[in-house]
Amino acid sequence: MTEPDDLAAFRAEVREFLRDSLPPELARAGRRATSVFSHPDHSIPWQKILTAKGWGAIDWPVEYGGTGWTPMQKYIFSAECARAGAPNLLPQGLKMVAPVLMHYGTDEQKAYFLPRILSGEHYWCQGFSEPGSGSDLASLKLKAERDGDHYVLNGSKIWTTHAHFANWMFALVRTSSEGKPQAGISFLLIDMATPGLKVDPIISLAGEHELNQVFFDNVRVPVANRLGEENDGWSVAKYLLTFERGGRYAPGLFAQLAKLEGEAGDDPVLQERLRREKVTLEALEALELKSINASGAKSALYASVLKVQGTEAAQRIDTLACEIAGLAGWAEADGQSPDLLATALPRYLNGRAATIYAGSNEIQRDLIARAVLG
Repeated sequence: MTEPDDLAAFRAEVREFLRDSLPPELARAGRRATSVFSHPDHSIPWQKILTAKGWGAIDWPVEYGGTGWTPMQKYIFSAECARAGAPNLLPQGLKMVAPVLMHYGTDEQKAYFLPRILSGEHYWCQGFSEPGSGSDLASLKLKAERDGDHYVLNGSKIWTTHAHFANWMFALVRTSSEGKPQAGISFLLIDMATPGLKVDPIISLAGEHELNQVFFDNVRVPVANRLGEENDGWSVAKYLLTFERGGRYAPGLFAQLAKLEGEAGDDPVLQERLRREKVTLEALEALELKSINASGAKSALYASVLKVQGTEAAQRIDTLACEIAGLAGWAEADGQSPDLLATALPRYLNGRAATIYAGSNEIQRDLIARAVLG
């Protein structure tokens, strides 16, 4: 299919910018990333380069520093960044808490936080999961008791990605035990330098430190740092999760698949499996493009569908990468395909959690069934 002239020109502009402005060391780091979360040593410099260009927050409204691009331009930009190996930008700030701030935040909160998210000064982590809560997020127990103009927090959060790098956390806390569990939750913005807050590492199967457990011992958080009304944090969280679960999976997966096609050699079985995955990704891309203009309940439905399809496609491609890396390791004694050999297994291990986090895929299928079947 021929691309319209305006989009072809835009794609050429993005490619030229990436060619001239993406430093080789950051492109190499992007190619060697084993997670959707790039190390801040790579993501923050890249975010600063993009922000200087005016491209640091492509999904934000123009009044907050967004680009004003069409959905197709955003999609092309994501695809070209993935193709060039650009590091992923941290989603917790730009893509998750920022839209929530725009929707629920006071003028003072928006004026303070949004520019610092855009510049990379504030690096965010997500405080949702707790020991024993898992996918039953409403059962969370981190207690937040009101004391004048502050909440006093006691408890812990777990699986907190990049909490050891973050200087801010957005978190769900228990402000009431009355009524339904969802009715007693509030949404707070927490300075990670607050006394009483402690971060302990959790080392993954791949030997990487990406996850943490965060402990709160009489941590005082200003009431002014609450988003939305007290005990209405569940509504805020549901709004945020549509941004966490949705998104653009296909561009990055297409880029990963293209690299594997070059690594698989002439093995007919592997090539056939790669072709099947390419067809699957084309269907995923069509669904993502269709979801662009969805809103309300339909947007939430698309977010769940894309989360299921995107994460499961990623796991299949990670499995293929391990098989191809194994063959490359046997065939090339002098270490051909260094990026593949260095990343295939860690990426596979890291990606096993993709169908669990942001609401397990079993939960997503329940949500889809309820939305479609009533």
